[in-house]
Amino acid sequence: MGFLFALFTSLLYGIIKLAGLRLRTLEIEPGTIMNIWVPKESIINVDGKPIYEQSKKPAVLLVHCFAMDGIFIWFAQVLALTRNYSVYVPDLLFFGGSTTDRTERSVSFQAEFLAKGMEILGVEKVNLVGLSYGGIVGFEMAKLYPKLVHSLMVTGSVNELTESISQESLKLSGVSSWADMLLPETMEGFKRTLSFAAHKLPWIPSFVYRGLFETMFKNRKERSEFLQSVVVPDKDAISTTDTNYSQRIHILWGEEDRIFSLELAKTMKIQLGTKTTLEYIKNAGHLLPLEKSFDYNRRLKLFLASVNYIDTANMCHLQA
Repeated sequence: MGFLFALFTSLLYGIIKLAGLRLRTLEIEPGTIMNIWVPKESIINVDGKPIYEQSKKPAVLLVHCFAMDGIFIWFAQVLALTRNYSVYVPDLLFFGGSTTDRTERSVSFQAEFLAKGMEILGVEKVNLVGLSYGGIVGFEMAKLYPKLVHSLMVTGSVNELTESISQESLKLSGVSSWADMLLPETMEGFKRTLSFAAHKLPWIPSFVYRGLFETMFKNRKERSEFLQSVVVPDKDAISTTDTNYSQRIHILWGEEDRIFSLELAKTMKIQLGTKTTLEYIKNAGHLLPLEKSFDYNRRLKLFLASVNYIDTANMCHLQA
């Protein structure tokens, strides 16, 4: 089983490389390491050392959810976007190869981590796409680094996970804590989590389930600490008058999301104001980019084209 998953991973990495991305390890600061896939054309070797600069194509930063590492979540989106965009796929702290010896555990720390990574890579402006926890980090990054985040598209996410929203979502999900849902202790628990997060999950071979579970649920203590820090007491929540963002924001939802309901998305759209738009896709759940990748990619491309002034009429492949 382990051999089959290693072969599967090598094949996936090979396809990503053919799409023009390369895996790199960045030292964000002493003791803090980022694992990230970057565009091949952004790497310049000078005296045997890599120097990074943003290409002429608009940059897209894909920020993953709490369930899996970045490239496993965003595989289909990488293949769809690399023709017109410089695509960056990081692993958040304590996912994949990203680690830190700092003791801070907060959404703002994850946002700072990403922003420093973009600075090292020479990216001055980025379109951020976030799923679930990645969207929460994306909202924080948009707030803290408005000059860096040009636009924001989120799915199955909130700009702030308050106690009230958390309790309602856990009740909807039928679990007592986020750790119960997002840090399963058995492969069967992992399967249940994925099945619940998707309206209709595509068939996945058992060796892929086992490989994902064995390799992706390390660093449990640190991830649990991040989960505990993500919920904001209602008394400390930002008011609706303070939720104004300078960026265009697009909310793309699965109509059958059983973790964060569509009604929550509609409420958030109203609170975020006129720069925010909302769409939803039928017969889809929380893991929308995986479950309905064709529909998701089509709408993602249209949004990115609109905020980067790309002429969609001349992009005959846009609907592909």
